[in-house]
Amino acid sequence: MSKSFSQNQARQNRQQNLWQQKWSLKTKAIIWALSISVLPVVAIGTATYYYGIDVITKKIPQVRQESGKSSKETELALEKQLSLLLTGAGVTAVLAGAIATFVVNRTITRIKNVAETTNSIKNKLRPDSEFTQVYIASNDELVMLERNISLFTQLLSILQQEKEAETDYSQLSLKITRWVRESFNEEDVLKTTSEEIRRALSLDRVTIFSFNSNSNGSFIAESVAPGLPKILGVTVSDPGFETSYIEKYQNGTIRTIDNIQKSDLTDADIELLKQFAVKSSLVAPIFKDKQLFALLIAHQCSRIRFWQQSEIDLFAQIAMQVGFALDYATVLEQVDTKANKAQLFIEITRRIRQSLNEEDVLKTTVEEVRKIVGSDRVLVYSFNADWSGIIIAESVVPGYPKVLRSEIEDPCFSKGYVQKYQSGRVQATNDIYQAGLTDCHINLLESFAVKANLVAPIIKDQQLFGLLIAHQCSRPRNWQQSEIDLFSQIAMQVGFALDHARLLQRIEAEAVQSQLLADIIRSIRQSLNEEDVLKTTVEEVRKLLSADRVLVYSFNANWSGTVIAESVVLTYPKILRAEIQDLSFGQAYVEDYQSGRVLAINNIYEIGLDSSEISLLESFGVKANLVAPIIKDQQLFGLLIAHQCSRPRNWQQSEIDLFAQIAIQVGFALDHARLLQRINAESMRSHLLINITRSIRQSLKEEDILKTTVEEVRKALSIDRVLIYSFYANWFGIIIAESVVPGYPKVLRSKIHDPCFTQTYVEKYQSGQVVAIKDIYQAGLTDCHINLLESFGVKANLVAPIIKDQQLFGLLIGHQCSAPRDWQQPEIDLFAQIAMQVGFTLDHARLLQAYQTAETN
Repeated sequence: MSKSFSQNQARQNRQQNLWQQKWSLKTKAIIWALSISVLPVVAIGTATYYYGIDVITKKIPQVRQESGKSSKETELALEKQLSLLLTGAGVTAVLAGAIATFVVNRTITRIKNVAETTNSIKNKLRPDSEFTQVYIASNDELVMLERNISLFTQLLSILQQEKEAETDYSQLSLKITRWVRESFNEEDVLKTTSEEIRRALSLDRVTIFSFNSNSNGSFIAESVAPGLPKILGVTVSDPGFETSYIEKYQNGTIRTIDNIQKSDLTDADIELLKQFAVKSSLVAPIFKDKQLFALLIAHQCSRIRFWQQSEIDLFAQIAMQVGFALDYATVLEQVDTKANKAQLFIEITRRIRQSLNEEDVLKTTVEEVRKIVGSDRVLVYSFNADWSGIIIAESVVPGYPKVLRSEIEDPCFSKGYVQKYQSGRVQATNDIYQAGLTDCHINLLESFAVKANLVAPIIKDQQLFGLLIAHQCSRPRNWQQSEIDLFSQIAMQVGFALDHARLLQRIEAEAVQSQLLADIIRSIRQSLNEEDVLKTTVEEVRKLLSADRVLVYSFNANWSGTVIAESVVLTYPKILRAEIQDLSFGQAYVEDYQSGRVLAINNIYEIGLDSSEISLLESFGVKANLVAPIIKDQQLFGLLIAHQCSRPRNWQQSEIDLFAQIAIQVGFALDHARLLQRINAESMRSHLLINITRSIRQSLKEEDILKTTVEEVRKALSIDRVLIYSFYANWFGIIIAESVVPGYPKVLRSKIHDPCFTQTYVEKYQSGQVVAIKDIYQAGLTDCHINLLESFGVKANLVAPIIKDQQLFGLLIGHQCSAPRDWQQPEIDLFAQIAMQVGFTLDHARLLQAYQTAETN
């Protein structure tokens, strides 16, 4: 692409020189305009003039004979007319020339503006390329416009090619980067780089120049086309750039030279490049360990090459990737160099990492380290919060005292050693009597039969967890630096392993808890009513948390409440149905619990509870508890509470989170159960209504209708008695149908006289009112009304009007005699609808009877 462009450029320059010798477009246009407009007029005028002279010469004798005038006068008159004609032709020519010049000026001005605009666009598109720096010395704007349009056409083609090249170069960058990264040592990285770049960019040579001291260096890798001189191994003091460029390369500068003869290189640099047949070059720095390590150099030897920006970017990216690959290769080489020494460390680390919990990690550590170090005892000492501690793991040679689980308190430790060990200090004591230890410290070591020791910190969760300690008990020991380094590295790996074990344990716990949560939620959601939901919840949560008691506490309107579900270990008191009155709850805690607060109390005696709260918890045998709110219908329904009665308990965050999630799910399950219960009740009510209505409608006589009604309604709603009370004209009445459970008095045909009825109830019942009384003694009834109901054994009742022929015919009444009854709204609605259907059926029966009578008559 660059070669063809250069040829086009040369041809255009030759054409440019020819045009420079010609007139400007404006001059040429004016000449042509004047030629076209003025010359014809002048030519015609001149021809006319001479033709007239000729005519005059030939016609004067004839005119003289005919007119009798003198020939002189006639000739003068004709010549005067010809002069006027010639003058008119001249004026016409001048006017035509002026008009033509004006039109040409206007036209040329516009063409000139267009040419200048295209020239400006051309210069803006590629100001840094020779492609747009072609200067047309001619003032011919048409030629310039034509030239620019031609340049634009070529530019668009080149831009398209560059766009495609950029895409190809992106793919090449990825491929070359992958090949470079797959090389495992520095030599392979450099060799792969030079080979792949030369092939990818069609270069004649790619080489890598590595720096020595004082900016000297040598070419350490090369890929070169056949027939060209090789540069590999050549050592030079100035590799084709000035010393001042070192600083620029350190800043990441990329240097491009399209033509070494027209660059700012010194003569010495040019001679050096000529030795290797270089015509164009491209140089990018390679950084290793954040320092300038070498230069990646591309040489074009067969021809001059104009480097494209996409090629430069690709070259720079690859140089950067080479640096990364060299860093990686360096690390690999260091690892390979220390492979033999580290193999043992790797083996121990693997065994430690294979342990899946903290206890196994520590046990494996002391066993393996004692074997590898060849010491008499290795132990792990774990710190408490006050920097006292306990030995939690030990491996000791038989014959020396075992110190596992020994508790050690050193008040000087926190002042003198904590910060040092936290920063990674490793302490090697060859002889405890020569180390300047305090007497109490020596006495402690002597009790363990220690002569020399080696101590390294164990960092867990970025905190000082404990110490890995090796004891030499048989004799003093001169610890070698390799042993100290290995011991320190193992202690570090123990910390990582403990982090890993903790993380693994946490992941497994979360996985188990997630599964348990899913199982509990599934169990809860399978419960089809509120009672089953709560019963399942407390059972499953108590098993899950291994708590002594789990309960659900439900609130009343005044924020007192009742324990409505409980699961408790047999040895602790049962508190199901216990009512708890806490007048301060509504003021202190409601808002917090409604917003989702979860309260975890590890020890009831350590959080500042008042005496009444502690007394209440003590009465239940509680030492620690966990409380989460249950939200039902977006309101605080109650609390899910876990009690630990055997001892105080340190609730883990995972347990708290799980408990809170279960409480949320309980609320959802209660909403679901309520909705399901409502749907089932609606479905059952509709089904019952259809069945009862069908049974009633099958009865063809009023007596059968009423009898069927009381039987079906009593069965459907499980009521002790259902009756129909029919009114007389004075609103007294009689019970005309009854269905009653055996054991309660029968009241069929009983006449009832209630003088208050007309005044109080007639209008309400006629408008369709249904009365539900949960407890006759709590409903504000009159004494005579209560006495009447007591005579029927009634504790609660349900009354709905029966409308026949649009008049109040009677009442459908349900009696609950065994106990007061909290009538549910679906029951009340069903009862009212049945009473309405009875009225419709009575109307139907009356009409049918009238029709049959008329038919008979």
